[in-house]
Amino acid sequence: MSRKQKNIVLANILLTDYAAEGKALVKQDGKVIFVSGAVPGDTVDIQITKNKKDWAEGRAIKIISPAPDRLQPFCKHFGLCGGCKWQMLPYAKQLQYKQIEAEQNLKRIGKTDIPELLPIIGSDNTTQYRNKLEFTFSNKRFLTHEEIGSADSIAQQSALGYHAPRVFDKVIDITECHLLDPVNNLIRNTIREFALEKGYTFYDIRNHTGWLRNIIVRYTTTGELMVNICINHEAESDRTALLDHLLLKVPAITTLLYTINPKWNDTIYDLEPQVYFGKGFITEKLGHLEFMISPKSFFQTNTAQAVKLYNVTKDFANLSGSEIVYDLYCGTGSIGLYVSDKAKKVIGVEVVADAIEDAKKNAALNGIEHADFYAGDVIKICNDEFFANHGKPDVVITDPPRAGMHDKLVAKLLEMEAPKIVYVSCNTATQARDIALLSEKYTVSKVQPVDMFPHTHHIECVALLTLKTNH
Repeated sequence: MSRKQKNIVLANILLTDYAAEGKALVKQDGKVIFVSGAVPGDTVDIQITKNKKDWAEGRAIKIISPAPDRLQPFCKHFGLCGGCKWQMLPYAKQLQYKQIEAEQNLKRIGKTDIPELLPIIGSDNTTQYRNKLEFTFSNKRFLTHEEIGSADSIAQQSALGYHAPRVFDKVIDITECHLLDPVNNLIRNTIREFALEKGYTFYDIRNHTGWLRNIIVRYTTTGELMVNICINHEAESDRTALLDHLLLKVPAITTLLYTINPKWNDTIYDLEPQVYFGKGFITEKLGHLEFMISPKSFFQTNTAQAVKLYNVTKDFANLSGSEIVYDLYCGTGSIGLYVSDKAKKVIGVEVVADAIEDAKKNAALNGIEHADFYAGDVIKICNDEFFANHGKPDVVITDPPRAGMHDKLVAKLLEMEAPKIVYVSCNTATQARDIALLSEKYTVSKVQPVDMFPHTHHIECVALLTLKTNH
C-alpha cells in the first residue's frame, strides 16, 4: 500500500483486534491500520483516510461479513447519530474493550508500575441511563445519501435533534432516543409538531437567524422533570403558546424554563434562564444525599453509576474521620459532599462560580457544615497561603476535565505531598500522563475503571496514588 496513492480502498479485510476510542485494527503489509465504523471480527472494505509510513487510518465503507457476536442495533438512528456507536456490540464485549483501553493507556502513557486493574464496573442499565439530554433546532436537516440521491423533492428541511457528526451546521431529526426515559421523546416530538404547525422558525447557525435554538431536558431518579427551551429573541405570544401547549401535553414536567440567547454560541452559563412554571430547580439523590440541580448546574449525567463511582472514590480514600480532604475541580461539590461524613473537613475548589454557589446550597441542604467551597482557578487558588489557612491535605481528590490536570497543579501536588491522591478521570490517556508526572513521589496502588456511558467508548477511571515513603 503506497503512501502516495489516493482514494485507497482495501477490500475484504478481517479486523482482528481492538485499538482505542472505539476503533478496530488490522495489520496489513507490516502496517497497522486503525478502522472506525466497525468492530473486531467484522470483514470489511476500508476507505483509507490517513496514510503514514508505519500506520494508517480508515473507515469501514462496507461490511462484507459481520462479526459472529454482532447485534442488531436497537435505535432507528444508529449509523447517522454520533452517539451510542457500540449498539452492535454485546455489553460484555464493550466492557472487555474498555478494560483493555484503560489498561493500555495507563501502562503505555503512564510509564510507571501499574497494578492489575480491578474488573470494570458495568452499568445495570444500558439504556435510559442518562439524566440530561440537549437537542438542537436547525433549519438544515441532515440528509442521508439515499435522500440526496433520490429524485423525490425533500419537503421538510427543519430538524430537532442532534448535530450530525463532523457537520457543524446540520442536525439529524431525532424521533426516538433511548438514552433517557421515553418522556424525552414526547417532549421533543410535541415541540417539533407544534412549532411546524405554527410556522415557528428554526435556528440557522450560519446566519444567526431563526427563533427556536435548543431544548435541555433533565430527569431525576426522584421523578422531577426540568425542561429549558432556548430561543434567539423574545416573542411573548408565541413563547407563551408553545410553553402552555408543552405543559398540557407533558404533565410530568415539574419545572419549565425558557432562556433568551441572542449570542452566536449555544452556552447558557452567562445567561439567566427564566422560570415559567415550577420551582426553577429539581432535586436528585445520590446515596444518602440530596442535590439541588439548577438549570446551569453540572451534575453527573448517569446517576446510578455516579453512586458506584463515588463509592469507589470513598473506598480508595479510606477516611477515618480525622482527615482534611481537598476536592479539586469539585464542580457542584458532589464528590466532596459524598465523602464528607468520613472527613474532618472538606475544601472544594472549582473555576465555575455558579457551580460553587450550588455546592454551598447543597452542603446547606444536607446539613453539612464542615465543607467549604471556593470559586477560582485551581492553580491560582491552591497556593501556599491557601494551604496555610485551611490546613495541609491528608487526601486530595481530583476530578479534572478531559484535558487532565494543569502541569502547574501537578507540580503543586508534588510539593504538597498529601499522603493520598484519588484521581477520578473521564480520560484515561490524560490521567496516565499525569500519573507519569506524579510518579516522582507517588506509586499507583489501585485502579478501578467504571463504565458511565454504555454503547460508547468513553471510560471513567479512578486511581489511588500513595506517597512514597523513601522519596
